[in-house]
Amino acid sequence: MARKSIFLIGMMGSGKSTIGRALARELDMTFIDCDRELEVRSGVTITTMFEVEGEAAFREREAALIEELTQRDRIVLATGGGAILQESSRIALRSRGLVIYLRATVDELARRTARDRGRPLLQTDDRRARLAQLLQQREPLYGETAHAVFHSSSGNPNRLVRQIIEEPVVRSVLGTS
Repeated sequence: MARKSIFLIGMMGSGKSTIGRALARELDMTFIDCDRELEVRSGVTITTMFEVEGEAAFREREAALIEELTQRDRIVLATGGGAILQESSRIALRSRGLVIYLRATVDELARRTARDRGRPLLQTDDRRARLAQLLQQREPLYGETAHAVFHSSSGNPNRLVRQIIEEPVVRSVLGTS
């Protein structure tokens, strides 16, 4: 039987951490933020990892952690926005739990990340253009990996959590249908 875990994917600023915490609380599951876990284990920020090791080395660390974490049962995992770039991570996520893609518009992503200086891929003069470029590159991978897609708008996060919990595919995975 498949593990009863939920893995959230989507762009930075799509609400994975916020929704993930609330979802885990509602479902009495353990919440894990993949980026925070990487920082705790390495003792440095994601930005520092990018600066010192580069993106490729960071993605290897991230893939190894996803390989480990997706084997746990009853977790809600908020992945990093680029977690789906590694094929091994896409396979691990899709085969070991329910993958939910939190989709948001470029405008919404730009608004949510406007004051966040801790995002290495957004250290550019035109953050909105960079977000649009990243979303265009990643959208097919998010779509290929996800079992369900939910639009993460600027509305009430608790409403989105309710929608997710009430979705038939989620209910069937959790055994609440």
